[in-house]
Amino acid sequence: MKKMTINGDIVDDDTAWMYNFFGMSCTSPKRVRDVLQNSDDDETIPEDLTVDISSGGGDVFAGSEIYTLLRNYEGKVVVNVYGMAASAASVIAMAGDEVNMSPTAQMMIHKAWSVNQGNADDHKHEAKVLDSIDQSIVNAYSDKTGLKRDDILQMMQNETWMTAQEAVDKGFANGIMFHNDDDDEDDTDDHEDALQVAAATHSIPKKDAVKKFIMLLHSDKAKETVKKQQNNSQNKPTSLYDKKLALLLNKNITEKEN
Repeated sequence: MKKMTINGDIVDDDTAWMYNFFGMSCTSPKRVRDVLQNSDDDETIPEDLTVDISSGGGDVFAGSEIYTLLRNYEGKVVVNVYGMAASAASVIAMAGDEVNMSPTAQMMIHKAWSVNQGNADDHKHEAKVLDSIDQSIVNAYSDKTGLKRDDILQMMQNETWMTAQEAVDKGFANGIMFHNDDDDEDDTDDHEDALQVAAATHSIPKKDAVKKFIMLLHSDKAKETVKKQQNNSQNKPTSLYDKKLALLLNKNITEKEN
């Protein structure tokens, strides 16, 4: 049986590089794809897949890609929500043929949000984009639960947090981990007064910030290479790229000194 863990922020493949550099938890489509593709080519029957989720969500498009990868998997997909499946992580959970929740876990759904800059036209356009994304997200919830689209949209607008039992009652989950089938029905009311905290906020950096960070790292490494070359008169840049980089770095250093 295959196993994978989806934890930390849900991010795209490029951003995952920075998270990994700092040792921060994250899940990207590539990480999921690698697990799914790591199989024996001689297998005639796909292995069942267990997906353990504990994530507050993140990038909606990365979440959509992971959801699609899991839905396309030919074997049975069993999702276990350990701590939280919120936002994009709740969308990923909907890919499970069977979804189980820990009795202490929470699931949260809400409307998509973004940080936008620009004039009134830009904000109107962004609002249309967000509405379109919300409709796409509803598809995943509706396919799993069978609830009406308008009802799901209202739940998303209200930023709905669900205990394990509430998620089962609404069709977002199929069962509660560790519970026996003969448990009393009265247990369904045990979680009604559970504390619901504010929506998890994500510190996922913007893509342009990630690119700048990567360029900075590469620049520092390049400066070390250039200094070594300058300290050794016999070592000269051997490629056009190295020559241009050396000229650029020397120019930047001169400008800062001036």
